[in-house]
Amino acid sequence: MSLPTLPTLLREMVDVPEVVVPKGRWLDVPGRGRTWLTDVPGPTPDAPAVILLHAVGCTGMLTWFPVVEQLSARYRVVIFDQRWHGRGIMSEHFSIRECADDVAAIANLLDLDWPIVAGYSMGSIIAQRCWRQHPKRFGGIVLAATTDHFRTTGSERFFHQTMELGMGALRTLSRSKAVSTAARATTGVLLDPTDTHQWALAEWRSTSSWAVAQAVASLGRHHSTPWLAQIDIPTAVVVTTKDKVLSPERQRLIAATIPGATVHEAACGHAGCVLDSKAFVPAFLEAVDTTAGRRASRLATSKL
Repeated sequence: MSLPTLPTLLREMVDVPEVVVPKGRWLDVPGRGRTWLTDVPGPTPDAPAVILLHAVGCTGMLTWFPVVEQLSARYRVVIFDQRWHGRGIMSEHFSIRECADDVAAIANLLDLDWPIVAGYSMGSIIAQRCWRQHPKRFGGIVLAATTDHFRTTGSERFFHQTMELGMGALRTLSRSKAVSTAARATTGVLLDPTDTHQWALAEWRSTSSWAVAQAVASLGRHHSTPWLAQIDIPTAVVVTTKDKVLSPERQRLIAATIPGATVHEAACGHAGCVLDSKAFVPAFLEAVDTTAGRRASRLATSKL
């Protein structure tokens, strides 16, 4: 899995508009740790909640800031930094399964009623596992730039296996580096952004490269193909049609495998959630709206 470098991202962000980043706060999750949470209220107290799960190597807001304003016009928007990322929960090891349990724990802590879980790239993998591990807790899922597994070619298998072995040996060092990075990130521009580029730079630096490697190793063990067809809640797939990391064909195949899943195409690459938000955001909003409508119909039917 290749990731764009920070200089590349900053160079390509020249056309990203300045935004007001919503304020966040620390959230203590009993028995799990604490994370940085942004909880933006919807237009009404009973507006459906959408939990946004970010990409690998990013923070919640760095992945999702282009969509928050428009999404919060219709929904309560909940974003948090996942384990080992930004100011997310610290633990002895990184696990996609633990990340999914974190989502359920936060949904319970915030008393969210059948929230929709929407994930981008790594976040979409965690969203899949949210259903797998907590099939009755969520009202729908939206998968953007997604896949069912990563080790599909010889080079991919070699990369993930090597990463997994290396990170197993360096786990203690990884954790210490991630902790120190996260601690530094809690001060200065990260908490008080003055412009989008400066803020994005700080957000990017708040996740240790060691933590990214640990997450990539865990992602390499993901394989949802055997159970995707069992997903029984409203699902939408946002296909990033110019994606060079996760092929559009594989994304469409996932949508075809999940019963009743809707497809929403965004003409952008793997970093399109930010770098080509004009193409991504409308498709994503359509996917959330469609899933929310199906969720509402199910809830109405269940009350008859």
